Amino acid sequence: MSTMLLARNGRTAVSLTGLGLRGTDSLSGVHPVARRSIIDMSYSAHFMDFKGSSIPSSMKKLVVNKLNHNFREAVSTQTVAIPTPGDAELLVRNRYAGVNASDINYSAGRYDPSVKPPFDAGFEGIGEVVGLGLSASSSYTVGDTVAYFGSGAFAEYTVVPAKESVPVPAVKPEFLTLLVSGATAYIALKRLGDLTKGETVLVTAAAGGTGQFAVQFAKQAGCHVIGTCSSNEKAGFLKSIGCDRPINYTQEDLAKTLRKEYPQGVDVVYESVGGSVLELAVNSLATKGRLIVIGFISGYQTASGIPHFRGGTLPVKLLQKSASIRGFFLPHFLSDYKEALGSMMQMFAKGKLVCEVDCGDMSEEGRFAGLESVFRAVDYMYAGKNLGKVVVEVVPPPVSNSKL
Repeated sequence: MSTMLLARNGRTAVSLTGLGLRGTDSLSGVHPVARRSIIDMSYSAHFMDFKGSSIPSSMKKLVVNKLNHNFREAVSTQTVAIPTPGDAELLVRNRYAGVNASDINYSAGRYDPSVKPPFDAGFEGIGEVVGLGLSASSSYTVGDTVAYFGSGAFAEYTVVPAKESVPVPAVKPEFLTLLVSGATAYIALKRLGDLTKGETVLVTAAAGGTGQFAVQFAKQAGCHVIGTCSSNEKAGFLKSIGCDRPINYTQEDLAKTLRKEYPQGVDVVYESVGGSVLELAVNSLATKGRLIVIGFISGYQTASGIPHFRGGTLPVKLLQKSASIRGFFLPHFLSDYKEALGSMMQMFAKGKLVCEVDCGDMSEEGRFAGLESVFRAVDYMYAGKNLGKVVVEVVPPPVSNSKL
């Protein structure tokens, strides 16, 4: 095996010539004579594209320092060293990070009580590979664009297991919407909805991150879709993606409207609000109706995290209608994840799926740009101002190019 030693800042590095990894242009995309991708020996067997990526020495990330349902009190911004990818890992420079209602549940420690602070925040990101381990190089190379669903996405750089990364054709925030919001709707309706053509489906918070997908997948199944929302702008958006009956509950009484227009009830409810809305959904079920609970955002900002629900007569109501309530938590359905993501990406590529993104351009302080804007984005979402998936544009600090 031929090698070529290079000196950089007093340290020894070795070129990739002769390593036989996907050809001589395995990492850079060009012949090493034109551009020399290197292995920096201080990182052992980790490929780091210093010249092409200008990897800085430090980065910012959001860390949960104490468990609290108030995101601003639980989380702080920290400056730390850039992490080093392990043998089967990728170092991703995040361009966009997704904001989810469950970020507050995570910061409050509601998912896994055994996890104690400090721990990293954020569930989903998309960006470019700027470093990778030796084993990971069999599937990825520096410059690849990937998305991922995992902890630590609220950071300028994140180390991600290669097997958990999803190759994407471009760093577009629309792909980010599919990882959690899209996958939740796709798998929940497929596995728990038992949709049949001609049935009636009610989607609450229909113009939100996951609601928009539930509307579209229910329409694709041949169903009549009702969608609740809080503004005429959102109602117009829902019509544009196929919703048959948008209901702006700030102008129409939701309970009266459902009783009047759907006296036989609704066959399936995709519910994410909780509390009084969940009670209404139960009362609106048709015979053999299915109510899918994917969340209860109305209670997340409380100490308990659970909105008040009057369920004393619930067994009777379900029995009288042979109806059911089914809970859905995405991590329990990971065996369905690959197929769901692949199907949704094909639909998006063919123009058959709308992935609405809200980067805060219409908010008072403007676009969600920079890691610090995550706090503002969370507040914006909980105020019900978003139309589509809330996404933050992560902007790493500018760094001058390294000189080899």
